Amino acid sequence: MVDIYILEAVKNLKTQLSGTLYGPFEQIVTLDGLPLKGPLSDDQLQIQSKGGVIVENGTIKEIGEFVALKEKAAKVKELGNHYVLMPAFVDSHTHLCFAGSRAHDYAARISCKSYQEILKHGGGIYDTVRKTNEATEDELLTFLKERLDAQLRYGVTTCEVKSGYGLSVDQELKQLRVIKKVNDDHRIDLVATCLAAHVLGPDFDDPSEYLKVISNELFPALTKEGLTNRIDVFVEPEAFSFAVADQYLSKARQAGFEVTVHADQFTSGGSELAIKYMAASADHLESSSDEDIKRLANSPVVATVLPGASIGLGMNYAPARKLLDAGCCVAIATDWNPGSAPMGDLLTQAALLSAYEKLSSAETFAGLTFRAAKALGLTDRGVLAPGKRADMIAFSTADYREILYHQGKLKPKLVWKDGSVAL
Repeated sequence: MVDIYILEAVKNLKTQLSGTLYGPFEQIVTLDGLPLKGPLSDDQLQIQSKGGVIVENGTIKEIGEFVALKEKAAKVKELGNHYVLMPAFVDSHTHLCFAGSRAHDYAARISCKSYQEILKHGGGIYDTVRKTNEATEDELLTFLKERLDAQLRYGVTTCEVKSGYGLSVDQELKQLRVIKKVNDDHRIDLVATCLAAHVLGPDFDDPSEYLKVISNELFPALTKEGLTNRIDVFVEPEAFSFAVADQYLSKARQAGFEVTVHADQFTSGGSELAIKYMAASADHLESSSDEDIKRLANSPVVATVLPGASIGLGMNYAPARKLLDAGCCVAIATDWNPGSAPMGDLLTQAALLSAYEKLSSAETFAGLTFRAAKALGLTDRGVLAPGKRADMIAFSTADYREILYHQGKLKPKLVWKDGSVAL
């Protein structure tokens, strides 16, 4: 009779066990409990030593001491080396759907030609537009998958991808359809954004007329096919003026789209439009004034800085330190594109930015994770906590401070997407 009770107790215990336990990790940097806006110090980080994570159905069930969690998990996956675990990265601004190279543009820039000069002489974005328009959907699909495979190796599991190298209704649709197809079967989650307002379409002379065609003909198709709910615009004299962009963003909002803005890259002003239309983010900000920064801090708009563009163009970094100290939510993204930001290595770029702008480890990691997720309207990832998606990366080190110290050379050794090992 006693044996029956024992067997029944063991049976009940087994039915209570669930999920898969990963660990032990020397440190788990959860990034949980940190504010969305403003400066952060490393002593605010919640770090679980000798920890483990129980994952069930793609989400985190529990985080704690590994030895104690072994009694709660149905399966245990023990890792042999010293690892630091943290949330996987979110790259909230890229232009990854393109064809061709712009190595000749880069050579011209390092020979003292400006970005604007190259654009006026048929290079720049228009060169990529020609090559992307000539490419087939299958070719673009292959190129995009290859770049996303690299992103996964860099620790990115969520990635925004813009169109903007079509600059016509049909070609913009081609790009966005490719992005949607890739999103259906790649391990990385893609967030599509329509950047038909990148520069003036080559078949037009009037920016207002071009954007009128885009809003009247492209917007309905985007909604009908479910290609994106996000509209972007590049606000610069060489692209779209403040007044023209203002009208365009108004139409986008009226059509029910979320908006984001390429703002303050070479001249100030774009961030003001981002605030006016409650954009998800204002991106670039290299030329933001103190007044721009103050306005951004008093708004819900995420300030997304793009160190890759500063490196590629040889120009100043966005004032990330000022943005944080003013109280902004600062995200860090690659701007990966064939012209101004061809590197595409998010961690390396963030490490360099942190050195030049004096960002703490906590501020840098926040900008790569939950603050970047905020720029995409995502609240289910970017931190390690019960109920959040189990998008995680592990570095082969015993100290999280080694990650930025190596300035991008120390890459994730393991990557989990929805709790499954993706790399």
